[in-house]
Formats: sequence, structure tokens, C-alpha cells
Amino acid sequence: MKLFVLVLNRTEKLDELMLEYAKEKICGATILESTGMAREILKHEEEEISFFNSIRKFLRSETANAKSKTIFVVIRENQEELIKEITKKVIGDFSQPDMGIMFTIKL
Repeated sequence: MKLFVLVLNRTEKLDELMLEYAKEKICGATILESTGMAREILKHEEEEISFFNSIRKFLRSETANAKSKTIFVVIRENQEELIKEITKKVIGDFSQPDMGIMFTIKL
């Protein structure tokens, strides 16, 4: 068994993604609302953190206050490639900025 973890920034794709998982009998996902570290730090402007000061303007956009969804799914080992393929097909190219991240952990 493995734990598949997806931090999804493109939350508008969540329903479509869940339907595609279900079609392939990938069930039992747990979905949590989440926020990334950079976005959280941007809320606290009074704190001076040099690294984030340098990227503050870059991160200030419509998505700066956006929430992500973190999805956890326990899968069988033979489902790992399938769930990754489905996720890439629905979400798009994860090498692009602000898409999210996915990984698995062996249980």
C-alpha cells in the first residue's frame, strides 16, 4: 500500500479529478483545505523575513490569498502510475508554476 498525496493549487479542477479517480475505482480520498508557507507569511507584513521580502511582489496577485486542497488517498502499489497519469491529464503540467505537487509514500 502507498499513500498518494496531492497538494492541488488548481482547486477548480477538484470535482473533475475526483470523478476521474472514481471511474478508475480509486476511492476513499480525504480532502483538506490548505495554504502554502509563502502565502501564509504574506499575511504578516510586519515581520521582516528577507527571503520573502524579495519575492513579496511576485507572490502578490489574485492567487496570493488562494487556498489549496491537499488530497490523501491510500492506494495499492499497482495504482500508483494510474493515479499519477489521471492527475496529470486533469490538472496539467506540474512543471508549470502554481499547479501543485504530488508524491507517494510507501506504507
